[in-house]
Amino acid sequence: MIRLTREPRRRAAAFIAAALTAAVLAVPPPAAADPPQAAELSAADKADIGRIEDYLNRLTTFEARFLQISTNGNQAEGVIYLWRPGRMRIEYDPPTPILIVADGSALFYHDKELDQVSEVPIGATPASVLLDEKIVLLSGEFTIIGFERGSRALRLALVKTEDAGEGSITLIFGDRPLILKKWTITDAQEITTTVSLLKSRFGVPLKAELFQFETPEMEGVETED
Repeated sequence: MIRLTREPRRRAAAFIAAALTAAVLAVPPPAAADPPQAAELSAADKADIGRIEDYLNRLTTFEARFLQISTNGNQAEGVIYLWRPGRMRIEYDPPTPILIVADGSALFYHDKELDQVSEVPIGATPASVLLDEKIVLLSGEFTIIGFERGSRALRLALVKTEDAGEGSITLIFGDRPLILKKWTITDAQEITTTVSLLKSRFGVPLKAELFQFETPEMEGVETED
């Protein structure tokens, strides 16, 4: 029997974090946090952040293998598909029994082993940093807490301003040419998860069916409110 639930689950949180969606399924809810401390940004920093913003807004689709490693010892691999705005699919390789699908308005987390489906709004997750129709990094929705420039790499650390206690995300880009390489999430429990993109293909045609989620075995569905 499939259980359709919107309640938080620890196991879901661990994998959702890696998929840019840690905030809504983290448990317990974090206590109210102080406002995040914004990084001091130079004119050159802001120019590079503008380049990142333009890059993300030009991004239409990509497909990549990924390697996910967490400081709690978890490791997994799989395939990620993204179609902006609003659509994403993350398929984990066996033995990880997880499928994550964002269909443009909601994000579905399917734990096949537990026969459980969780649903959350995309806008309530850190996934919005990649999936929003218009990404504005300096708008106030996000607070940039760190920016580093290497010889051929850029690292941008940010939090959702209104939910700073729920964790941070760092996007890592190769530079010249600018390309998304990986991201690191530190969640409310201070577990850090790094997702490295492998064999990325950008601007590829993707089938719309990849981003449609159908709850399996709808007969006899048990709903938890």
